[in-house]
Amino acid sequence: MKISVLFILVLSLTLNLPGRAEVAPYFKFTDEVRLAYQRALELRVEESSLLLAGEKRDHPNNYMVYFVENYLDFMRVFIDEDEDAFDALTKNKDRRLELIEAGDSDSPYYLYTQAEIKLQWALLHLKFDEYVSALSNIRSAYKMLNKNLEKHPDFIASKKSLGLLHALVGTVPDNYKWAVKLLAGMDGTIEQGKREMEEVIDFHRENGDKLFETETLVFYAFLMLHLNNSSNDRAWNILNSGELNPKTSALACFVLSNMAMRIGKNDLAIQMLEDRPRGVQFYKMPYLDFMLGLAKFRRLDQDAPQYLQHYISTMGNGNYVKEAYQKIAWFHLLNGNELKYQQYMNFCKHRGREAVGSDKSAQTEAESREQPNPILLKARVLFDGGYYERAEATLLSYQSTDFTDKGLQLEYIYRLGRIFHESGKTQKAIEHYQKTIDQGRSQKYYYACNAALKMGLLYETAGAHSKAKAAYQTCLSMSPNQYKQSLHGKAKAGLNRLQ
Repeated sequence: MKISVLFILVLSLTLNLPGRAEVAPYFKFTDEVRLAYQRALELRVEESSLLLAGEKRDHPNNYMVYFVENYLDFMRVFIDEDEDAFDALTKNKDRRLELIEAGDSDSPYYLYTQAEIKLQWALLHLKFDEYVSALSNIRSAYKMLNKNLEKHPDFIASKKSLGLLHALVGTVPDNYKWAVKLLAGMDGTIEQGKREMEEVIDFHRENGDKLFETETLVFYAFLMLHLNNSSNDRAWNILNSGELNPKTSALACFVLSNMAMRIGKNDLAIQMLEDRPRGVQFYKMPYLDFMLGLAKFRRLDQDAPQYLQHYISTMGNGNYVKEAYQKIAWFHLLNGNELKYQQYMNFCKHRGREAVGSDKSAQTEAESREQPNPILLKARVLFDGGYYERAEATLLSYQSTDFTDKGLQLEYIYRLGRIFHESGKTQKAIEHYQKTIDQGRSQKYYYACNAALKMGLLYETAGAHSKAKAAYQTCLSMSPNQYKQSLHGKAKAGLNRLQ
């Protein structure tokens, strides 16, 4: 009896020693969690998972692991476009949020981690056309980030995502007023978002802690390119000023090659995509095959279809499958095989999803059965790759009157305008844009609408703000059958900048 009482007493004292006291949940970027986060961004999923498992074993109450774990689920669903995984992993998201809510509410990471998880899942909801859920998560995250900034004004990470949200909220197209209602209480401007992201980048560089620098740089560069009428070189230099390495990070390869393809550095994009990191340690990213096939097609390489076909074989009916079929069809058309063109456009019509803009455009072409003119198509493809001299030479071998169809004549004028614009021949570009608007404002094609947008950008860059404003309003006055949402969003962003 005495021995039993003594044992219980000793056990009780042992359990209540300071070293044995139960540790309350906390948030800390330990060396292991920091490395796991970096590996997650590099798509080295297995390494990241092992590091997080070790952290859970050694420090079970460090709830920062759930924040990084969510990145891994987000990457998996976003890359694979696996709707079954999306449904299954939603439970993980809900469980993580419940756990984090029980964490240290005084930590600046308490609201921040919840907001970031909500934003990541908002993107996934958007990918699977669940717009109400997406906007609800965005609104909730916005409130949390603002509250966190009020409670912890020196916690700079809050401004990373707030900057992006402030820049985007003012560009919702007018035909999405229902979205504006769901986002009630959110406001901001492009300039505000730009300043906030610059503050985050400066903070990281001044303090030597680059924890969130990579994400912020990516957000900032794409903001500058798409919403701020920034020069291509400036956006590219911003993105390359960080530590993104396309040879060691699949995500960095995606970001840098994507940007390169958008700003006329197609050869560099092909090089990066061919040299991308491979191996079992990296999570496979099929979209990189799609990008490589597209970049090679824009250079008119003969091996372009094999990469697009590999993407199709991997993704089944996912996003960009319709566009991949369309580009293979275009390849055969440019090589004189109309039968193959028709075959692949039929695949385009019946396979893949119709969610993203490029897939919708491919579907429209497939349903219309309007075969592109090979001359104009070749110029368009070369232009998209940044091969402006080759594109111009292709068109100047003909005149607009060589095309009997009014729509083809309009496209010829428009495409010359685009080539002159990107080649720095501003006056010629404006003349061709104005011709396109005059002849095409009442037609179904997107040429006149985009010509007005591009003319607005040229005038804005030149400081002719009244002319730029008029051009943007002209863009908004038209309703083309393609790209309307995107074009109107950019025109609205232009008007916001001028305000």
